[in-house]
Amino acid sequence: MDRPEVLVAVGDPEHVEQLVRTASDLARVVGGGVRIVSVVVKSHDSPFGVFSDETIADRYSGDRRAFLDRASDVVPDDVPVEAEILVARSVDRGLLRAVAETGPAALLIGWRARDRQRSGVVLGTSVDAVLRRATCDVYVERIGQLANGVEAVLLPVAGGPHVRPAAVIAGAVAAANDATVTVLSVAGPDEDHESAAERVAEGRAAIEAAPGPAVETRTVVREAADVEDALVDAAAAHDVVAFGATRRGAFRARLVGSVPRRVAERTNQTVLLARAAEEAGGPLRSLVDRVRSWR
Repeated sequence: MDRPEVLVAVGDPEHVEQLVRTASDLARVVGGGVRIVSVVVKSHDSPFGVFSDETIADRYSGDRRAFLDRASDVVPDDVPVEAEILVARSVDRGLLRAVAETGPAALLIGWRARDRQRSGVVLGTSVDAVLRRATCDVYVERIGQLANGVEAVLLPVAGGPHVRPAAVIAGAVAAANDATVTVLSVAGPDEDHESAAERVAEGRAAIEAAPGPAVETRTVVREAADVEDALVDAAAAHDVVAFGATRRGAFRARLVGSVPRRVAERTNQTVLLARAAEEAGGPLRSLVDRVRSWR
């Protein structure tokens, strides 16, 4: 595909529409296409290990081809789409290899809250690995909640490089639905109003610089004793929440890990987490490794 690609990983037929629809919104604003991938895991002790990856994909992937055809049908006619089956030792290895080979503009993957089961896991084993290593913008969408008739998108901002991709996805979803984006910064007990106002200005600038058509944007600065409670309250008035991770101290840790998960658990809204390409293998990887070492 001779244009920017948005790579979207699908595995569960029940959640294909949600993920592919978001990927299509993003592809449209970057003037690109969608590449849908589904990973067939070939474990070390699998009897299929004697076959080549191509043979497994062609002959032993079950109804995966038909599944990808149905997923491709979700993509709007004005967005180019390709689909392929990947064979790898694990889902994250397959996705990281796809990123390395195709160089997409972004990768979108799904996240279930129940994935966080093992000690040291932040969002999920595969999701954590992709967040640490994928060398493109990464979007993680909490699956299970399908936003229909989107009218309002919430963009909470806390500074840092991840505001940019969060603004891109917020703008893309808003543009596709003729919705309004609210840029929100919450000043906690130890923060001043001016700092929160600066973050809101940064978020608005990121929306204005994002690719795609201009979208209606409003800004809100709020002071609250509990940042998470304030975000949950704000989320209730919106259909989609787009988080960007942040590099600022303890607040960064909460946005990367517990805040999106807790907000997702406490709302019915669609929740997206954005991680910037330039942070791959950098501070975020160190953060995840530290979280693992604490548990």
